[in-house]
Amino acid sequence: MQDLTISLIQADLFWEDPDRNLSKFDRILGNIDPNSDLVVLPEMFNTGFTMNVQKCAETEKGKSIIWLRNKAKELNCVISGSLLIEEKNKFYNRLFWMRPDGSFEFYNKRHLFRMSNEHLTMTGGKEIKIVGLKGWKINLQVCYDLRFPVWSKNALTDGIHAYDILLYVANWPEIRKQAYEKLLHARAIENQAYVVWVNRVGKDGNNIVHSGDSSVIDPYGNVLKKALPMKEEILTAKLSWEVLSDFRKKFQVGLDWDDFRIE
Repeated sequence: MQDLTISLIQADLFWEDPDRNLSKFDRILGNIDPNSDLVVLPEMFNTGFTMNVQKCAETEKGKSIIWLRNKAKELNCVISGSLLIEEKNKFYNRLFWMRPDGSFEFYNKRHLFRMSNEHLTMTGGKEIKIVGLKGWKINLQVCYDLRFPVWSKNALTDGIHAYDILLYVANWPEIRKQAYEKLLHARAIENQAYVVWVNRVGKDGNNIVHSGDSSVIDPYGNVLKKALPMKEEILTAKLSWEVLSDFRKKFQVGLDWDDFRIE
């Protein structure tokens, strides 16, 4: 199995201004590692975490999806990030997985952040989404999902793990950073998987401050890479399949995981 090179884009976002955000990411992505297999953008990377759906929601034929498709082709890698999407008169916080050939998959955020009335504005997802890249299996998650370990629980079936990487995109405020800094490590340890966290920085349109702290946690729960807080940064990391595989073979906790079904 090949190692995987990922580039995390920790950036400030222009509030409810897709054109400026897309132009900004055009500039940023001009500086990524050309060997990147995957580029990850923050949650609602084109608008910030807004509930103003009438102004900001796009369809899957909108300019932000077109931009994602064009950038994935240009960079010849997968690009992932969430957008506010309207579909059949419902609104979703939808995390896209855009491939260089223009095909894509998506995950609708399951746990909607009620403290910002996201649960009154959007429709929550019902399905776990695990995608593949160069033999790796990646579980797509969004921000508040991090607080719900059952939703991200790994599984072992006939010696095969359900996924190898937990990928979170976020607009998680600095005031609650102590929560995500602990939970990210827990998710890696309990699931014997890498955890990738991409969070925004800066102050949003509601005057909420975000410190970012984008990071990659290894299966042991150690920080492999971490961005500087409050700074825009491209964070590039190489994930080792050998490290993951050896750890799982030496410490086979997966054989004792509980079987369960999410309804």
